[in-house]
Amino acid sequence: MQEEELLKLKNGTDVRGTAIATECEAVTLTDEAVTRIAKAFCLFAAARTGKQHPTIAIGHDSRLSAERIVNCFTEGVLSCGGNIIETGLSTTPSMFMLLQDGFGADASVMVTASHLPYQKNGLKFFLKEGGLESKDIEEILRLAAKPDVRSEARGTLEKKSYMQIYAADLVQKVRTACASVKPLAGKKILVDAGNGAGGFYADRVLRPLGADTKGSQFLEPDGSFPNHIPNPENQEAMRSVCEAVKKHKADFGIIFDTDVDRAGAVASDGEEINRNRLIALISAILLREHAGAHIVTDSVTSDGLSQFIQAHGGIHRRFKRGYKNVINESKRLNAEGKFSPLAIETSGHAALKENYFLDDGAYLVTRLLIALANAAKEGKKLEDLIADLPEPAEAAELRPTFAAGVDFKTLGAGVIEDLKREAERDPHLSLAPDNCEGVRVNFDKASGNGWALVRMSLHEPILPVNAESEEQGGTDKILAWLYGFLKNYPFLNLQVFQQYSV
Repeated sequence: MQEEELLKLKNGTDVRGTAIATECEAVTLTDEAVTRIAKAFCLFAAARTGKQHPTIAIGHDSRLSAERIVNCFTEGVLSCGGNIIETGLSTTPSMFMLLQDGFGADASVMVTASHLPYQKNGLKFFLKEGGLESKDIEEILRLAAKPDVRSEARGTLEKKSYMQIYAADLVQKVRTACASVKPLAGKKILVDAGNGAGGFYADRVLRPLGADTKGSQFLEPDGSFPNHIPNPENQEAMRSVCEAVKKHKADFGIIFDTDVDRAGAVASDGEEINRNRLIALISAILLREHAGAHIVTDSVTSDGLSQFIQAHGGIHRRFKRGYKNVINESKRLNAEGKFSPLAIETSGHAALKENYFLDDGAYLVTRLLIALANAAKEGKKLEDLIADLPEPAEAAELRPTFAAGVDFKTLGAGVIEDLKREAERDPHLSLAPDNCEGVRVNFDKASGNGWALVRMSLHEPILPVNAESEEQGGTDKILAWLYGFLKNYPFLNLQVFQQYSV
């Protein structure tokens, strides 16, 4: 394969591609590509660990193409002298945690494409120090394009699961924190795994803690995702779990994405605890323990969340979208002596300092369950912790695209700079003081009473627009103004703004 073909599989800090052919897509994550990448990662891991024949653990989520990709990756590593531990159905966080736990692996890889459609798949890589950076993925893919590498000594293959150990550790954490063997006894808590890898949480975590898990749904792995996309950001998925909580009169609902590095939650009244509400909830828990801490979030969080964090004794730091970006910013603050226990995105990626800064949906939920159990002792509900969260009257997200074939990165940067200048000229607009990505513009009461963030997508030819308002009809005003501004750029497809174009 040519280097150019392999580099197209780079997706930030992961490898992703089409693994199952459709009418519109050919397979790009081919057997050859996976085998070459496996050999390259084996060489990369050998260099990083100092071990000539490293042992690499490989796990997968429920995707239909998982077995093929695991087999190809295993063969690639074995053929160049590396050893393999196949862990079977796993979660992404567990593939990092096994490197900390004497499991016998020097590095690991997770076969997943997170919440993407069934035909997609990918690879996430870990060393004991953490997940790989973007430059590491590029290095591996360039190495994969070099002439084939084989070893006279073939590596060894072992098959063993880590999930039971991982789940038991979560159970013990709750028991220790709550000083009780079954602190969730009497609580009805349901899980929606979306037919991904998160079904273990009901059987191996909640039930040992005493919870009644009746009403849990879609726990069986099925890579065709027949019920809904396993994604806490998906409206259909959130509606499904919210309805289940109300139907079964549950005390709490949990939803995971496919590989369980993200999570969302549902309160006892069936209202979702997601995005700003989820960030506020875990922030409130952590700020009780660490007054004055810095909470790092992505750039689209609300002004109300900032007020909430400040009111609870914290300092809010907005940063660039991308879970590695917020994690690295939180690490930077800690290195400067500014304690930061949490890096979290509105997507549900949450990484806690106490947990290796690993974005782990199951660990996040476990932290929430400890707070739920403790609140119950005081006759309170978990959602009482965010009763004072100021929430906008309206919020919207639009994702206009660029015309095919244009240099969207350069053109998008130009649009953002023009918008900055326009905001400085317009007396009804002002630039947000903590702008850190794209341009965040405040609109006064006469112009929408809220804000809008216009930024470039991390990897796609999309110009995402987020808007919030403190009054009904405010986002209409804000987005109508933005449509009037953006329609001057013919390379933008503004069909998503159609209702605001009058």
